[in-house]
Amino acid sequence: MGTGDREQAQAQARQEADRLTAQGIHGIALTWVDNAGITRVKSVPTGRLAQSARRGVGMSPVFDVYLVDDSMTTSPHIGGPDGDLRLFPDLGRLTPLAAQPGWAWAPADRYAQSGLEHPACQRLFARRMTERAHGRGLAVRMGFETEWVVTTRDTPGPDGAAAYAGAGPAYGMARLVDLSGYLADLLDTLHTQGVEVLQLHPEYAAGQFEVSVAPADPVGAADLAVLVRETIRGVSSRHGLTPLFGPVAEAGTVGNGGHLHLSLWQGHRNLCRDGDGPHGMTATSEAFLAGVLRALPALLAIGAPSPASYLRLEPSRWAGAYQCWGLENREAALRFITGAPDDPGAANAEVKCFDPAANPYLVTGAVIAAGLAGLDAGLTLPPPVSGDPAHTGRERRLPTSLLDSLEHFEDSAVLREALGDPLFESIAAVRRAEAALFEKATPQDIAAATRGRY
Repeated sequence: MGTGDREQAQAQARQEADRLTAQGIHGIALTWVDNAGITRVKSVPTGRLAQSARRGVGMSPVFDVYLVDDSMTTSPHIGGPDGDLRLFPDLGRLTPLAAQPGWAWAPADRYAQSGLEHPACQRLFARRMTERAHGRGLAVRMGFETEWVVTTRDTPGPDGAAAYAGAGPAYGMARLVDLSGYLADLLDTLHTQGVEVLQLHPEYAAGQFEVSVAPADPVGAADLAVLVRETIRGVSSRHGLTPLFGPVAEAGTVGNGGHLHLSLWQGHRNLCRDGDGPHGMTATSEAFLAGVLRALPALLAIGAPSPASYLRLEPSRWAGAYQCWGLENREAALRFITGAPDDPGAANAEVKCFDPAANPYLVTGAVIAAGLAGLDAGLTLPPPVSGDPAHTGRERRLPTSLLDSLEHFEDSAVLREALGDPLFESIAAVRRAEAALFEKATPQDIAAATRGRY
């Protein structure tokens, strides 16, 4: 980041600070997401926003090797108490938080004191992969689904189970009615913050809901995933509720997904339709999706990054436990959606095997890297799967543990090159340490220890 860029950002920040102060906003929350999937924060008074845009806000690089329980590991490039980084707010994403009066939010990029990009900044990685796609003449549109479980308290009852809010069956209107005030407040809050909601509905598990928002560029989609989650947290708090975003709330039950939708574009043309490939895909779209499908065992270390993720990733639970794709198949890890014939923007693909423990910036960047590798290799998709792949006996099961997915990740030349060694090695170190952390834990102990952490 050059001196001229910083001076320009400082001038813009002064204007933004004046605007926010006039709205009664006293503090700015600057967030980044670490490799364990935890959204971390430093905040500054609104009057310090211009200084923060000019000089950044100090933070330690050791957060790149934090685990889900706030313990630390180390890696070949990052670890220990030494060093300092600077957080720079993205002023274009600055958002007053409607559920938290007096506060605004901005995602932050991380730079070294020298002004160079921090090589392990996950958000800058997502931006680099987005620009790599642009260099191929491609724009990628992405959007996350956010699933969570609503509870009336954050501690378990006598039987160890969470106390779920929202009565009624899966997808039932009764559950929406029971929490209609809470959900209406959530919709209104997201709208006030400029977030376009596509759907909000009860999900399968007890007390579970899902919200999906309009697609955006990859970095913007990841920013929205953070903002949506923290908005849910803020609205839940003022209703006396606690949201659980962990991969599973209870062992042996359906968990929370963090599904990623994506489509490829050239100008105004959606490359997921009006082509000669499977179900109307263009050759470019097919090769990109084939690259994602090929890389899924390694991508799980990014998108299903917790030991708890593999309690969710079970067959016949719509979690996408098999390395296959299918047309509108909710059991396939990669689901293709054609959309209505008169809706050219609707065709897209959904990666179903990811969950909310994932860092969304790592997810968007890694998926782009895998897709572009598929383009480079001229890959094609295998035949699609119909029905439940658990019953065909032909489809390959995705890794069933974090250590299994980590092995695939560490063997991936594509992801190592895209991430760069400092980020790649810090991710691997965190995954290995979290696997060891829960090595002797029971499934229910893993669920209980992680469900409220994200």
